[in-house]
Amino acid sequence: MSADTENGTTLAGADRAASPPTTPCTVVWCQGRAYVLESSSRRPRWMGTDSHGRPQALTGEDLRRRGWSYQRSS
Repeated sequence: MSADTENGTTLAGADRAASPPTTPCTVVWCQGRAYVLESSSRRPRWMGTDSHGRPQALTGEDLRRRGWSYQRSS
C-alpha cells in the first residue's frame, strides 16, 4: 500500500479520496488531469481543464466522487 505525505502526515489512499486538501494553490490529479485549488471571497473551487482544454471548475465533492490523488496516475 502506498502512502503520500503532506506536512509530515502520512495519508492512506482511503483518506485522500475522502477529503481533498483545503490549502489554496494545492495541486491534485483527477482522471489524469491536474486541478488547482483557487480561493477567493466566494467559495473555493478546483480549476482544471476538460478533455477539450476548456476551463473546468469542480467542487470538493466532485473530486471525491471522481477520485483524486496527489500523484498523476500512469
